[in-house]
Amino acid sequence: MTTSDLNPAMSTAIGSTGSGTVPLHTLADVIRSKNSGPFELTLDVFFRSAEIYGAAKEQHIISKELIGHLYGIDTNQILEIVYYDAALAVKVTMARPASSGSPADTDVYGAQQHMPLADALVYWTGAPPEEGLP
Repeated sequence: MTTSDLNPAMSTAIGSTGSGTVPLHTLADVIRSKNSGPFELTLDVFFRSAEIYGAAKEQHIISKELIGHLYGIDTNQILEIVYYDAALAVKVTMARPASSGSPADTDVYGAQQHMPLADALVYWTGAPPEEGLP
């Protein structure tokens, strides 16, 4: 599934910067994925500033519905979404489609799974983020 398959209530297609949407990667300094054990995958988003993080948390821009659509999984496979105020970050933990290292696994370390989230357009009601901020 690609982000172009998303429900417009959660995001819009890549390349379409409709009113009120921004690419998630413009709000974050780091977006990464990694194993969280052999049966789980973690996605981390570290936001660019306390203001952006606060608005993202308040608006719930990262939801089970968004992750389910981005990764083509049922929301019951998304185990947890946690906002960490001290790190200005959100962590998503979900079930892996195949256990790490199994013959069906395509990414043993889980490090290549963040791009659907990084490329997602999310609804944003705050001031548009400025590109190139430190």
